[in-house]
Parts: sequence; C-alpha cells; structure tokens
Amino acid sequence: MASRLLHRLRHALAGDGPGEGAAGPEAEQFPESSELEDDDAEGLSSRLSGTLSFTSAEDDEDEDEEDDEEAGSDPLASGDRAAGEDTDRSPPPDGQRGSQLLTRQLQDFWKKSRNTLVPQRLLFEVTSANVVKDPPSKYVLYTLAVMGPGPPDRQPAQISRRYSDFERLHRNLQRQFRGPMAAISFPRKRLRRNFTAETIARRSRAFEQFLGHLQAVPELRQAPDLQDFFVLPELRRAQSLTCTGLYREALALWANAWQLQAQLGIPSGPDRPLLTLAGLAVCHQELEDPGEARACCEKALQLLGNKNPHPLLAPFLEAHVRLSWRLGLDKRQSEARLQALQEAGLTPTPPPSLKELLIKEVLD
Repeated sequence: MASRLLHRLRHALAGDGPGEGAAGPEAEQFPESSELEDDDAEGLSSRLSGTLSFTSAEDDEDEDEEDDEEAGSDPLASGDRAAGEDTDRSPPPDGQRGSQLLTRQLQDFWKKSRNTLVPQRLLFEVTSANVVKDPPSKYVLYTLAVMGPGPPDRQPAQISRRYSDFERLHRNLQRQFRGPMAAISFPRKRLRRNFTAETIARRSRAFEQFLGHLQAVPELRQAPDLQDFFVLPELRRAQSLTCTGLYREALALWANAWQLQAQLGIPSGPDRPLLTLAGLAVCHQELEDPGEARACCEKALQLLGNKNPHPLLAPFLEAHVRLSWRLGLDKRQSEARLQALQEAGLTPTPPPSLKELLIKEVLD
C-alpha cells in the first residue's frame, strides 16, 4: 500500500494533484475509472502479490452473488458477525499501514495544498478483504483505511463494509444526484466467481476509486448518505457495546467514529459529534480515566456554546461538575450554568446522565 500511495503523492506534488493549485474544472477531475474489468495483467498481478491482504475460496467460485440476501436483513448485524468463528481471517498486511513515515509524507502533501483552491481529499485503501460465512449467506467484508490530514503519528481511521453497503450508497446517490453520478462508475454485480482472488482484488481497487470519485465532487462530498456510509454503522455498534457494558471495545469504536467525522470535515448530522463525545466520556469514566472523560465534556460544552436548552447540555454540565470535583479542578462555571437551567425549569433535578441519554438515543 505504501508504495502505491507514495506513487500517487509523487504525481500530486509534481503538479498532477491538489498541490497544483488549479481553480477551474480541471481541479475536480476524477481519478481513473473504477470499472476495472480492463485492468492490465501487470497491474492486477501487483495487486495480487501482497499489497492487498485477502482470503479467497476457489472451490466456491461458482456460488451465487454473495450479497443476494433476504430483504430486510440488518447489514450492521451481519458486519458484527464478521468477528465470529465463521470468518476466514486473512493474515495482517506486511508492516503498519499507517506508519509514521508514510503519514508524515501524506502530511507534507496536504500542507503543500492547504492554501490552494483545490479541496483536500481523503485517501482510501482497502487493507484486507475477508470472506465471511454466515449460513446460508456468504460474502466478502472489505476493510478500508481512511487517511486524511492530522498529526504525523495518527493512525488511519478504518471502516469495514460489504458489497451491498457500497451498492446501497451508489443507488441512493444516483437517485438524488443523477448529473454528478452519471460520470462515476461502479463495479457491476457478478453471478459467478465472487470469491476468487482476481474478483476480490478488482473490487477492492474499484471501491477505493469509487469513494475517491465521490470525494472529488463537492455536491456529493456533502451528501448525508455519504456521511452516513462512513459514520453511522460505527456509531450504532459503539452505542450497542456501551449499553451492554463492553466499554473498552466501545471506546475504540467511539474514537474511530470521532476521527472519521474530523476527517470528513462536514458534520455528519447536527448531534452526532456530541453523541460521539458523550460515548467517549462515558467509556473513559467507566474505565477509570476521569481526566479524559472531563476533556471530552469540555470539548462538547465548547461545541454547544450557548445552545439553550439542548438535550445534551445539562448532562454534559452535570458530568463536568462531577468529574471536576473528583479531580480537584474548578467547577464553578459549569455548576452555575447547570443551576440556572434547573431554576428556569429547562432540565430536571437531577438531570439525566450521559449514559442514560446514550442508551435512549435512536440513531437513524
């Protein structure tokens, strides 16, 4: 992965990418086509030789399309089962995909393009593809690294999606944005050979390019469906783990969701950043890390500003007061603000806790 990303960066820094500074239509040109049926043999061989880690099942290559499932199935629940015993796990890719050296080179690239009129784009890389057996269904789960501007030591955010998730996103965007979507291709369905190394490699490359195309168009980049595609499954899973008391596992998902939202750069729903901070605060508190929990509360109170009466304001104030008292830090400002809300009848006494609101929140 590192070699291919560095190849892209060299072209970009040479004048072919965002560092060029063009402001016209050329600045939003798409990468190469995502329909990969005509890949040259040399390029495909490179993909199959180790830059992508995946599993395949040659003996199952004649099975029907892996994503032809019963209507109404829950894609999140299916994704969760990817961690079960029926998943054919691939070995981790060689080296760390988000290595410090590579990330610093990416940072140099984005720093050079910061003052141009070309929007800064995310980079996507399929790092693994696992065949998931969930009788009677069978499908491939693609894990993508999402890389964007950030500190040199930051690891890429990750998402895991299946073909049907990409297809649903493509279909929804086509209905809403017929003009922009007409220029964006999508890997077509196949009736056979869905689990061969060749098909998995081609689709992996196609999904990378498909997301890159969407990010290249401002109208699509701001689409709620694209924001949901990146963030909503992570938030739902993190919420579920938090409600069942699996705080350490939930913390990793909340942190990943927060990083995704920061990289996307556009709010993925008015309350989702606040909900994410609530999840982080609850998990840090339950894991006996009051300092980090208080920092999350402070960040949320900054986002809320003077939004009275927001449903999450009083719970964040109450948590901030309690955590500040525990740490021996100043709590007078939050205490006074919470008291003012209670005296005005804008919140009950005591207010609901962050955990209570987190359990009741319906993510849609």
